[in-house]
Amino acid sequence: MHDFSYAHKNTSGGERVTRTAPFNKPDTGEKLSKIRAAAFKEEIPVSDDETLNFLITLVCALRPENILELGTAVGVSGSAMLLNSEKSNLTTIERDEKFCARARFTFSEVGVSDRVTLICGDAGEVINKLDGKYDFIFLDCAKVQYVKYLPRLKTLLRSGGVLLADDVLLFGFVTGEQPVPPKRRMLVEHIKEYISAVTSDPELTTTVLDIGNGVALSVKK
Repeated sequence: MHDFSYAHKNTSGGERVTRTAPFNKPDTGEKLSKIRAAAFKEEIPVSDDETLNFLITLVCALRPENILELGTAVGVSGSAMLLNSEKSNLTTIERDEKFCARARFTFSEVGVSDRVTLICGDAGEVINKLDGKYDFIFLDCAKVQYVKYLPRLKTLLRSGGVLLADDVLLFGFVTGEQPVPPKRRMLVEHIKEYISAVTSDPELTTTVLDIGNGVALSVKK
């Protein structure tokens, strides 16, 4: 059994601190910043500052040759990765056709289209058809599918490769810091299953970080 309690207290032992981190601002360039700002106004699910800054930093450190992203949205995170790692190539999957169209515009607008393979389709079906090996996988699609996709993603990840799953703490619901709304209970259980799977898998070394809405960083041995 896994204990999902996650203590994040101040030095006096008080309750969880809600922090702001003005220094964790991602440098995405003028064009991508405007596209990202527009997406926020439309409430399109794009990464928050802290998560995107961490993603950029991680890609800068790893310099992955081949990246796989599940959940393109309008292409913000994919573009940010490629702009900060000039030798990387991205395969990205998105099931919403309208988002696919906007992502194509984003990739073209920021000048990375020649390094992108955008696949519009169901991620579960698409990953079963891929035959390459990836150095870095960013998992940011339907959270209920994370644990279902994990076995296949492990086979697509090369030894030493990194799998980053976003939104794994889910507003404090997963850790028990916030009460879980009834309509979120199944989602929370699926995320807990994913965390249990990656933290107990003998092929992975995993750490769960309180960054943004929570990320799970796994390295394949």
